[in-house]
Amino acid sequence: TVLHRVTTVPLILEAETYETGGGHDHAAAPAHGARLVLVHSHGDADAAGEAWAPADGIERLGFTLLANLVVATGFGLLLAAAFALRGTPVNLRSGVLWGIAGFAVFQLAPAAGLPPELPGSAAAELGARQLWWLAAAAGAGAGLALLVLGKGLAGQAAGLVLIVLPHVVGAPHPHGEVGAVPPELAAQYAALSLAVGAVFWAVLGGLAGAVWQRLERDA
Repeated sequence: TVLHRVTTVPLILEAETYETGGGHDHAAAPAHGARLVLVHSHGDADAAGEAWAPADGIERLGFTLLANLVVATGFGLLLAAAFALRGTPVNLRSGVLWGIAGFAVFQLAPAAGLPPELPGSAAAELGARQLWWLAAAAGAGAGLALLVLGKGLAGQAAGLVLIVLPHVVGAPHPHGEVGAVPPELAAQYAALSLAVGAVFWAVLGGLAGAVWQRLERDA
């Protein structure tokens, strides 16, 4: 949360100043991976009622913390399930490696086609983006498992195909639309979001591994 506050949140606030046109609502919401973004919708200026959104400052920071805790809990449970399915001893160090794998599956692979976006960025239809994101994450997860655990070249080749296939099909992007956010700001946000995500996953994996080791020792 502190990393978000000093890296990505200032960029989100700056991007909001570039948005122009009709009325728009902003709401804090957890996105895929482990970051907080602003979900925004454009509408008529005289639309009745506006969606609630946290105010800048302590309130926004609090909801960022809450969203990060929810995301961390969910992904932590996924890591625990993976530990149980794998069945091998896990400690803090190996947990960090699991966390890095989680980062590759849930953030890095999808970001290769759909990088983290700022408010005001041009984007394709939400449903198409969500479907592609799920395909990219599922392909990366299954493909990475086959690459690491698969036996023989056939299994590893299948894993590579699963990882690459969603990107060969291509992520959905808007046609002929230009966002209000400067490209330099968007690129900086994408890079910082991935960097913060990598730290998040490494810490989460290490903590999950340490807790798992403790639980196994006490069992």
